Parts: sequence; C-alpha cells; structure tokens
Amino acid sequence: MNLPILSIIVPCYNEQEVLAETMEQLATKVEQMIHENIVSKNSKILFVDDGSIDNTWKLIYKASLSNEFIKGLKLSKNAGHQNALLAGLFAAKNSSDCLISIDADLQDDIDAINEMVRKYMEGYEIVYGVRSSRESDTFFKRFTAEGFYKLMDKLGVKLIFNHADFRLMSRRAVNELEQFAECNMFLRGIVPLIGFNSANVYYDRNERLAGETKYPLKKMLAFAFDGITSFSVTPIRLVLLVGFLSFMISLLFGIYFLILKFFGKTELGWTSLITSIWLIGGLQLIAIGLVGEYIGKIYKETKRRPKYIVDVDLLNLPISKKIGNVEQHGYEQILEKQKLSENH
Repeated sequence: MNLPILSIIVPCYNEQEVLAETMEQLATKVEQMIHENIVSKNSKILFVDDGSIDNTWKLIYKASLSNEFIKGLKLSKNAGHQNALLAGLFAAKNSSDCLISIDADLQDDIDAINEMVRKYMEGYEIVYGVRSSRESDTFFKRFTAEGFYKLMDKLGVKLIFNHADFRLMSRRAVNELEQFAECNMFLRGIVPLIGFNSANVYYDRNERLAGETKYPLKKMLAFAFDGITSFSVTPIRLVLLVGFLSFMISLLFGIYFLILKFFGKTELGWTSLITSIWLIGGLQLIAIGLVGEYIGKIYKETKRRPKYIVDVDLLNLPISKKIGNVEQHGYEQILEKQKLSENH
C-alpha cells in the first residue's frame, strides 16, 4: 500500500517568537515519520501567514528556501484563525492524501500525529485530537470551557468535547468541507456535520513554547458567541419564551391590581412603576440586539464576499535555493514567478 502524503497546516498570526522552534519540531517530526515509513517523502508543512505585522512571513519564506518540507501561504490581510485554517486546507488538499491542522504554539502534542495517521490508515477519514484532561488550565478557563461545550450540547450543537482545531481530515473530507459556503465558519461545529467515519486520539496539552496567546478572554467570548449564533436559533426562541412569560406575568399582575382596585386598596407607587419600565426596557434591548446579531450574519452571507485573499503562494511554486539575498530581491522574484505561472 502506498504511503499517504501528509500536509500539516499551521495558521500563524504574529508568531515570530515561537515560529523557529515550531518549524524545527514539525520538520523533525515529518522526517521521523518518513524514516519510519508512516508517511510519504512528499509530505509537507504549510505555514499560513494570516496577515501578520511582525516578521512571521519573513521567517516562513527563509525556511522555505532551506527546508524542502516547509511551504508558505501568505494572506493579503488578517482574515481570522478559522479562515486562515481553511485557506491552508483548500490550498494543500489536491496534493495531499490527509491533512492535519495544528496551532503554531504547539500546545497540541505533535507526537499524537503518528496515531492520527495510523487511524487514517485504518479507514477513518476524520480524526479528532482530544485533550485527555484540563488539569493544566486555570479554574476559570476550565469552568468556562466545559460550560461552553455543555451549553452548545443543550442548544443542539454536537461538538467533540475538549476538541479544538487539532484534527486530521482526509482529502475527501476536505473536499466536502469546501461545499460549506457560509461566511461564518465555525469549524468545530461544521466538521462533525460532514459525517464520515471518525475517531478520537487523546493527548495531554503542553505549555505554550513562547509568545502570548492569540485568544485572550475577549476573543474567546466572541468566538463562543459566534459559534452559538452560527449553529443554533435557540437564543431567538428563548427571547420569544421570555416575552411570552413576561406577557403572562403582566396579565396576572393586571388581574391582581384590578382586584385591589375593586376593594379600594390600591396605592400609587413610583418604585414599582420605574422598576417595571427598566425591566421591560432591558429585555427589549437584549431582544433587539440578539435579533440584530442574526440579521447581521444574514447580511454578511448575502454579500458572498471571499473568506480570504491569497497574496503569495509558495506551496506549488518551485523555488531555487540560489535565488539570492532574501531581504533584497528574493521575495520579488517569487512574486514574478508566481505571476508568470498564473498567466500560463
């Protein structure tokens, strides 16, 4: 049986502090797997620069000149982690049998890649990397993360518990993923919808090698909210339920106050009046904001704008190691070669 061609997709955004170590570890991993006859010698590592403003792209470009396994894809602007991941998957799928996505900080254990490929060889087309525990997380992060997965399950969104974006997908699975044309791509929810034969590989999460996390609390909350509103209309139904309950409660209080009026026991009260106004006003603003979020998503979808734009593609472009000085004219020559190849 022919050995599978593996592509490792690594989205990068301002990762200059960690990138050199990441490249070395991943390149060593691919070399070992080739030596052990696990993957083909045509396997590669594709680093996707998501519009970084530091030296991330320069490091990728230099490494691609000296290491045959390392390739680069540069997006024209920051498109977001999920879109950068999609750009790498779609760019590499035609020259790969299976593709693994992993973050540049290498907190996900690269030794689990061997087991993922073995699962693929057994016939699984999607293999999820799942954290065996969250003991290394702070209490707050562990509590909020587990709460998010449980909430999504209650809302009817089937996610793989303790799985992020560390996964293997076959070329066939990525081809099917490309059929999902929506702009708001929440991959943790979309990939299970593909429905192909899948398996889990468990691993322990490592500490970040260097640099700072690209997902602080604000981004994590936004990501979670985007996932909820992209996959479930339950929040809209909850607004309807709250409105219905408020209506029923108001009817009961109306009957109660009519009875008091009938017996002459009513008193004018400013506190109860202003409290009711603030309560109903707050509920209305929440409802309008939530409905607006869904309308905003519909608005984005109707525009059909591209999820990302590729600036430079080093994946399929042959690069001579004798191009010359990288900083001065190597980059321009690559651009020129790419334009020529596109014209022909």
